[in-house]
Amino acid sequence: MGSLARTRLVAGGAALVTIGAGLGIRGVGSGGGDVVKYGGDALYTVLVYALVVLVAPRVRALVAGGVALGVSWAVELFQLTDVPGELAARSVFARLVLGSTFNAP
Repeated sequence: MGSLARTRLVAGGAALVTIGAGLGIRGVGSGGGDVVKYGGDALYTVLVYALVVLVAPRVRALVAGGVALGVSWAVELFQLTDVPGELAARSVFARLVLGSTFNAP
């Protein structure tokens, strides 16, 4: 197995583990406390990082981190509009991907 394939395999595994952790944190912290809010945001960014590496295994760590952070910020700022909340009300998938409410911290 080549190094690119191995990198993709590790990134894919990391993405699956991150999704499991995100769903687990939502299930355990169903009250919506700080652990769910901030843990979910952090895991979302980790997931985007893993997906960037999965798609572009030669990407440098700093670039992948910048892309993940930028996507996470863009999604959070998108929540300032009504669109994510409306989509989240109609679809569980949209709620998981886009969230529903803006959280400044």
